[in-house]
Amino acid sequence: MPDGLIVIDKPQGVTSHDVVAAVRSVLHVKRVGHAGTLDPMATGVLVIGFGYATRLLNYIVDHHKTYEATIRLGMRTTTEDAEGEIIEWPAEEREHVRAQIAALSREVIEQAINTHLMGEISQVPSSYSAVKINGKHAYDLAREGKEVALEPRQVTIDSFDVLAVHEPDAAQGTRDIDVCVTCSAGTYIRALARDLGHILGVGGYLTRLRRTHVGAFSLEGPHVLPARSEEHSFTTRDGRHETRMRVRLDTTKEQLLDAALTMGQAARMTMPVVDISDKQAQDLRYGRSIGVTVAGATAAIVHPTDASEDVVAIIVPDSGTPTRSHPTVVFPAA
Repeated sequence: MPDGLIVIDKPQGVTSHDVVAAVRSVLHVKRVGHAGTLDPMATGVLVIGFGYATRLLNYIVDHHKTYEATIRLGMRTTTEDAEGEIIEWPAEEREHVRAQIAALSREVIEQAINTHLMGEISQVPSSYSAVKINGKHAYDLAREGKEVALEPRQVTIDSFDVLAVHEPDAAQGTRDIDVCVTCSAGTYIRALARDLGHILGVGGYLTRLRRTHVGAFSLEGPHVLPARSEEHSFTTRDGRHETRMRVRLDTTKEQLLDAALTMGQAARMTMPVVDISDKQAQDLRYGRSIGVTVAGATAAIVHPTDASEDVVAIIVPDSGTPTRSHPTVVFPAA
């Protein structure tokens, strides 16, 4: 079974699980997963692992991420993005918001961001997020009309840059701004749009979202495959005709494997690595600790004479003996 990672440029209108299914179909393997869900509206970097490389995905999920987005100020929606229903302003507030939108300057927007939405902040996830409440996704509860109350969480905003402030839409009473955000795992860009609109007193929601980086993985890297979405019509078991979007990868199994990162390359882009001997590799594969000092999760790699890399394990420091490390994940011999 092949092992590796690949970056898919996810298209709009499909889920991250749809992309996983498309990769699984091309490779004809069951063990395929992704690191960091993208909503159907979002596009961009989706890191896909297959084979034993799926064990690296939990570490990639925690990497900081960069997004390019468009926020529409002057309106609110039920989902805080373009897929929700518009929440109309009360009549007594509508004209006031329009006046504020017309007068809104770039300096005021940037000051609100720098004062309230930078560094470590407390953020309440969207009611339509994938956060689970008693085993159920928040978005499922929200769609059922149930009240969703989510606890705030601490997230870190490394940068929140305004790229452009567009002219107001006089007919709609809105104004779009283009932004670029780098943030910690668990940050909801929809919630940033909502909160920025609230701080400015005009409301806001997300109309476009594109992820450009997940840690060291980016759209500019050589191991990126484009994907496209298309309509797919089918008949259900009970005879109903349905149409939904699906992912199409215009590639063969061989082409996908050629474009993928090997286990060694994937490990080096995911975490620190340490070179080990054949004897240390044997110890790790038997679950024994070795005399290597590491600061945190680290990939232990052997370099055979044929120059190929054997990723042996992911190791962490021993709690009692920091000069030694033990395996938390062990990979089979290459």
